[in-house]
Amino acid sequence: MSIHRSMGAVAVAATLMLQGGLARAADPQPDAEALRKRIEALLPEFETSFQTGMKSFQVPGAAIGIVVDDKLIYSKGFGVRERGKPDPVRPETIFQIGSTTKAFLSTTLAQAVDAGRLAWTDRVSDVMPEFQLSDPWIGREFRVLDLTAQRSGLTPYANDALAMLGYDKATLIRSLREAPITASFRSDFSYTNITHLAAGEILARKAGASSWFDVVKAGVLDPLHMTSTTATAEAITQAPDHATGHRADKPDPVAVPFHPSFPYSVGPAGNLNSNIPDMAQWLRLQLGRGQFEDRIIVSEKNLDVTWTPRVPLSERSSYAVGWVVSATPNGRIIWHNGGTMGFGAHAGFLPDRGVGIVILTNLQNTGFPDAAAQWLYDRILGNATVDNIALAFETNRKRETEEQAKKSGAKAVAVPQDLATFAGTYNSPILGDVTVSVVGDKLQLRLEETDATLTLNPREKDLFEAHLAPTGEYATVLAMAGDESLTPVRFERDDSGKVRRMRWLSPELSQILEKQ
Repeated sequence: MSIHRSMGAVAVAATLMLQGGLARAADPQPDAEALRKRIEALLPEFETSFQTGMKSFQVPGAAIGIVVDDKLIYSKGFGVRERGKPDPVRPETIFQIGSTTKAFLSTTLAQAVDAGRLAWTDRVSDVMPEFQLSDPWIGREFRVLDLTAQRSGLTPYANDALAMLGYDKATLIRSLREAPITASFRSDFSYTNITHLAAGEILARKAGASSWFDVVKAGVLDPLHMTSTTATAEAITQAPDHATGHRADKPDPVAVPFHPSFPYSVGPAGNLNSNIPDMAQWLRLQLGRGQFEDRIIVSEKNLDVTWTPRVPLSERSSYAVGWVVSATPNGRIIWHNGGTMGFGAHAGFLPDRGVGIVILTNLQNTGFPDAAAQWLYDRILGNATVDNIALAFETNRKRETEEQAKKSGAKAVAVPQDLATFAGTYNSPILGDVTVSVVGDKLQLRLEETDATLTLNPREKDLFEAHLAPTGEYATVLAMAGDESLTPVRFERDDSGKVRRMRWLSPELSQILEKQ
């Protein structure tokens, strides 16, 4: 159940996004008409490379939009909405857009600052008293801007998996007070999602709205006429023309169901569903520096805050506020990718050329959308070119090989154990009561607050791997996420040999539960 594999591909993508050469001199900047013609001339070669990449990455379906000079000049669907079925993808087909939602959040924060409801420098604990961190000083110093700047010092993807286990948003936010600080606050890049959930809750409270979606609908979606964009599993399921997501399993992708737990329960970290026409409107707003048609949607001053680099990702890329900013020889790229259990997305733009690109796919993000976008960016900017899509495929194949080798090397060792010694009730401030019992020849762990059940598979003495069991609604969660280890679980004993606590060892889901 690897949420971070889905929602957190930014750092890897930042490296892949810049694999082109650096030695080519800058081309003269063309006017809008010349730029449009340059892009149109690239499209036949691009479509060939794109469709070859779809076959290599096993992407069932995709849609692309290109904005130039405040117009959507190209929109096209490729492949099918679901693997093995004939319904084609069209530009209007709805996809999950994953973490490209984060830039919508940062724009709504900018609007709140425009309206005087918030300041970027407000202490988060002043506007949300329940927001606390394990380091009291960092928790007190944490500002509104820090919520979406990916520099919290928290372990990457801290406690995201709690959403899959049925915990509500209040618990997710509260869980950060127990999450370890493992990096340098405001110096190190550390990708988190729950901080964005907190930001959305703050915005909803300040606006007197029931949810962040109500805020973004009123402030962004409605003014931009983004009528197809929604934020629930129910909404995308009911849309007549929607894609089905696919998990990137081997040997073939697997179609997955929609479920409210992910990405929807993490709110503005990744909950939007959209399509090419709507996302083109979004890119027009960014390229218009806050102006859409004849209306100011957000001030250029505060929109610029969201584009300003805050923490380095690599030599030439930095994370801003809901965006990544990459420097190339011939201009900036401002972008973000998105990934859920079954979808991958890229949205980005060239602020100095008036060009925006959105790519939506119905396969878990393994690097294809970013590589395809970079193929276009380099050629539009006149940078030295490489086959970005082929490079990304080789990088992904190498990563998969390494992951498989790591899994093969972690074989369980059969150790005779008295499972009854582990049975009992455990408790943590975040998870609540957890009951461990022996069922047949296995240990089972039940989260009493959410009714989720985990099967504990032995690895060595006192050490187990926790897997989500397909009970009740969690059967759908498991079908979506796949049967991967949630976390290693170690039981700890006192000097007399009695089990006293249980420790969840995953860095992304670190928990200590005391036996009652």
